[in-house]
Amino acid sequence: MDDIYLWQWILVISSSLILFFISPLAKTTNEFFKATHRKKAPNGFMLAGSLIISWIMAKSITNAANLGLSFGIVGGFAYAAYYLSFAIAGVIIYNIRTKGGFHSIHEFLTSRFGKGAMRLFSVLIIIRLFNEVWSNTMVIGSYFGEIGTQGYFWAIIVFTVLTLAYALKGGLSSSIFTDVIQMGLFAILLVVILGAIFSSEDFTVSKAVSTGTWSFEMGLNLLFAALLQCFSYPFHDPVLTDRAFISNPKTTRQSFFWASIFGALCIVLFSIIGVYAKTQNMEGQAAVEVGKAFGVVILLVINFIMVTSAASTLDSTFSSSSKLVAIDLKLGKNLKTGRLVMVAVAILGTIPIFLGAEILSATTVSGTMVIGLTPIFLFWNLKTPKISFYLSVICGIVFGFLLVFNSFPEQLIFTTGKYADLLWVNVWGILSCIILYVLPLWIKK
Repeated sequence: MDDIYLWQWILVISSSLILFFISPLAKTTNEFFKATHRKKAPNGFMLAGSLIISWIMAKSITNAANLGLSFGIVGGFAYAAYYLSFAIAGVIIYNIRTKGGFHSIHEFLTSRFGKGAMRLFSVLIIIRLFNEVWSNTMVIGSYFGEIGTQGYFWAIIVFTVLTLAYALKGGLSSSIFTDVIQMGLFAILLVVILGAIFSSEDFTVSKAVSTGTWSFEMGLNLLFAALLQCFSYPFHDPVLTDRAFISNPKTTRQSFFWASIFGALCIVLFSIIGVYAKTQNMEGQAAVEVGKAFGVVILLVINFIMVTSAASTLDSTFSSSSKLVAIDLKLGKNLKTGRLVMVAVAILGTIPIFLGAEILSATTVSGTMVIGLTPIFLFWNLKTPKISFYLSVICGIVFGFLLVFNSFPEQLIFTTGKYADLLWVNVWGILSCIILYVLPLWIKK
């Protein structure tokens, strides 16, 4: 076991150092905040690869594997449903750019609803970015020891510092450049893992597909909740929206479509690790247990795929945080401000790890908190009064708290099984948000 930990440390440190040395050094604000290279924006291939790997984070693939363990292949499809977010965001942001003439989400919100609305939106984004730090690094820590052990905490700290180092070097340029490399590594490693699993005599493609039941009790609650959240979830994620404004609109829209398809496919394929664990009656963290079952090499491959995906999300989180403060909030459009923000987010975003936060809650709870954004972006060209923004967003936050504190009336939940409350909080919450959003317009008329 000591040899495994040694190799895991070698993988984390060596991969991070390699990315640091090959990352471009940003010397201008456009290179640091907009990822321009020789005055050119990223092409469609780079943009799609960056989008996919930034969302196929350690948190996501851990959740996908665990949902495969819990619900079979249905669990994988349920979590993959979140990747419809790319297609929806791609179409809406394309229209915001081409028909509305806006150059960022913040510009759109400021123009339509005022600076107060933009600041409230920024608070939601900041919460999201902090969530991304701890929810991904704690996955890495789990491969170095049980939660709360020295190995667990040291792995998180070292990994965060090393990723921060190359993010500080190039900002969004480093993020997108390394994303392409990390996407290639992820694809290769995933093929290796699936090859090992399907080489087992008692596990076939047909068995993987047939494991699980398409019922609300076995994953459909989460699937439909994810589909509903796709109309709001992507817009509070600056890792996604920042990439929607750096290339030309048509290239961006196309890359978002490809990211939606291939991102969902990657999640479903990774969930097969959990499906295999289910057929073998394993318990615990699916990816870890399967890795142990197949021996040192596969365990290290799974560990490395976690490192790759977590690093891609973490560096994107740092670059988006710096852009939010320096550019969107206009608190200092310079490299020094951007880099100081990255350091602050790395420190503050690590604190929840010491408070016992749960990984899946970073997606499901935050996704519910922002359902108030649904009508704002779905009906982006509807000329509603400024109060509509606040009514809808605050309504969404209220429903989010109802979910957090298990206070939603059981009489309004019409399905059974895990995530039934999540589904129906989102159903009633989104309906309420839409009504409150258009109500001032109706009263005005």
